[in-house]
Amino acid sequence: MSPFAGQIAQLFTAHGGHTYDESVSMTDHMLQTATLASAADCADHLVLAALLHDIGHLLLAEQDLANPSDSHRHTDLHHEDLAAAFLRPHLPQIVVAPIALHVSAKRYLCATDDEYLARLSPASTHTLALQGGPFLESEVTAFQDNPDWQDALLLRRFDDDAKVSGTPTPTVEEFLARLLPSGGNRK
Repeated sequence: MSPFAGQIAQLFTAHGGHTYDESVSMTDHMLQTATLASAADCADHLVLAALLHDIGHLLLAEQDLANPSDSHRHTDLHHEDLAAAFLRPHLPQIVVAPIALHVSAKRYLCATDDEYLARLSPASTHTLALQGGPFLESEVTAFQDNPDWQDALLLRRFDDDAKVSGTPTPTVEEFLARLLPSGGNRK
């Protein structure tokens, strides 16, 4: 395993056991998200984005800034920005962009899909308010101008559905071996 893949695996080991949304751990949630993307025959870049989309929560825990279980309770710590900054030196933009946009994708969907808000988990509903609520019309247009907006929407849908206790998935190491065989690079 490359040093970068090892660093990712270590973050999952050290902090991924914290619960997410009261029913699954952070690791289970991210593995389920990647499994859903893989089952939908998404390209590897999107499966990798799905696997790593919430790594910002693990990075916050690593820095002793927040426990992933409660980092969203009172303030938005911009986990998507932290994840993007951590991943950008190692992975291509096609992987990093959907991760950086997955919170914006939630806000977009809340503004454009009348049924979407009702489907959000209690934790996602709570964080929506902290993250600025549904987009305004001008924000919807700006989001659609981003070349990676559709991948971000796919990632967001998988993210929302990846909160089922007991769902079988490959391991972090299995995903990393498949998706980062050379350890990650920006090409």
